[in-house]
Amino acid sequence: MKRLVAALVALVCGVSVPLAAHAAVPYAQIEGTGSTWSELIVQQWIADVNANGMKVVYTGGGSTKGRKDFANNSVDFAISEIPYQGTDEQGQADTSQGRQYAYLPIVAGGTAFTYQLKIGKQQVKNLRLSGETLAKIFTDQITNWDDPAIAKDNNGRKFPSLPIIPVVRSDGSGTTAQFTTWMDKQHSGIWRPYFGRSGLTSYYPKKSGSRMVSQAGSDQVMNTIKGFSGNGMIGYVEYSYAINADYPVVKVKNAAGYFVEPTQYNTAVALTQAKINMDTTSQLYLTQNLDGVYTYNDPRSYPISSYSYMLLPTGGSDQRMSTAKRQTLADFMYYSLCTGQTKAGAYGYSSLPLNLVQAGFEQIAKLKAADPAVELTDRDVKSCNNPTFDGKNPDKNLLAQKAPKPPECDKEGAGPCGTETGTGEPATDGAAPPPAAAAGEAPPAAVDPATGQDVPVAESGTVPVSGGTQDVYASPDTLSADRAGDRRPFGWLIVVELLALVLLPGLLATALRRRLTSRGAR
Repeated sequence: MKRLVAALVALVCGVSVPLAAHAAVPYAQIEGTGSTWSELIVQQWIADVNANGMKVVYTGGGSTKGRKDFANNSVDFAISEIPYQGTDEQGQADTSQGRQYAYLPIVAGGTAFTYQLKIGKQQVKNLRLSGETLAKIFTDQITNWDDPAIAKDNNGRKFPSLPIIPVVRSDGSGTTAQFTTWMDKQHSGIWRPYFGRSGLTSYYPKKSGSRMVSQAGSDQVMNTIKGFSGNGMIGYVEYSYAINADYPVVKVKNAAGYFVEPTQYNTAVALTQAKINMDTTSQLYLTQNLDGVYTYNDPRSYPISSYSYMLLPTGGSDQRMSTAKRQTLADFMYYSLCTGQTKAGAYGYSSLPLNLVQAGFEQIAKLKAADPAVELTDRDVKSCNNPTFDGKNPDKNLLAQKAPKPPECDKEGAGPCGTETGTGEPATDGAAPPPAAAAGEAPPAAVDPATGQDVPVAESGTVPVSGGTQDVYASPDTLSADRAGDRRPFGWLIVVELLALVLLPGLLATALRRRLTSRGAR
């Protein structure tokens, strides 16, 4: 709704997206499928360029579908979090079937774990979990929210006896591939016995008798978890889906012993350790190795961070491509890699660093190499205004440099912090006491820090503990995330509403007087 309002305001005001001018070559509609992990920002870019006459259609469906559709020449481009595997985990061919392409990084982000967990009627919004605990949850080894491992991750805070229901992807998903790659590399002793072998999978394995629920697409995972019957559920999506739904995410413990969420800052810090294939002669040029990301011991680092990639058609005789289509794709990606990156943080993603944007421009140039009629003038990376850019050093990431350190209450053995998650903003200092009971319900149990035993909450709002009492507060609900770019559209709405409140009574009174006068005249 927020982005719809923004789009309508832009339309009314006649706002257009600045792009490189090219009068000679017309546009033609282009179509793509693939990743839902990156779909929210891609759809925003599509809406942005529509005002400039570019028609781009993107239908998601999962990374596996995108790679297959591209190989079958049924789309002009595809988006995937992982490259072609040669042979997939089901023994099927996973190649481009000879279609020429290049990998083009489009955006960075973090795979988040969103959940619905209530104490009484109060939603928990600052849950913390270690990687080991997460791996055990998604391999059916931890099955109840009152498990001691979960309490330990939350510094002794106990949760209700409630079955855990993991929500996973049913389709071939790059999000699943990224998540299972991380488990295979970091928690192989948990993942491999469950999976039956080493390595990643795009199709999450669901065991007979498991409470696990499968859903197609990130949006359906998100909708299932936040639904009426979602209490106890936890699933994995790109962070943007939680922000868009105003829903909490797990703070994941990193190698430095801090629990962090995948804000644009924490993701940018983590990805400074990604190893990018810089061999221009390799078909895997610009693809990622995330081993260093998983183990980075910077307190700000979110360990499950990654990039998403477009499969860019580069063949001169590509049967789907024309000069007009290549021009549309070139200008669409120029916008996405440049101005479009400035929107990444507000939508739950993280902007690409300068070296990858520059390399992306060079990949786009392959469209002109395939068809000299494509116009690529006035493409200057310095004009992009990307928050990661350091004009003096392309290997630096200013967004990562200014990333704030997590508060001490997010350190293992402390807290937990009281800051709500899923807002896109860094955590603030302060520990959150256990939530109070909702009206009309039995008081929740609390933990005496001296004895480790459950104690009831008194009606006065205090908990009796050894040597005294401690206050109990409920974390307030936030109905909407305050994100950059939302204030102006809603500011206009507020003005309209105020004008309506001021003017409408007078207009109604005038209309009523006219009606009565008219009746009197008759």
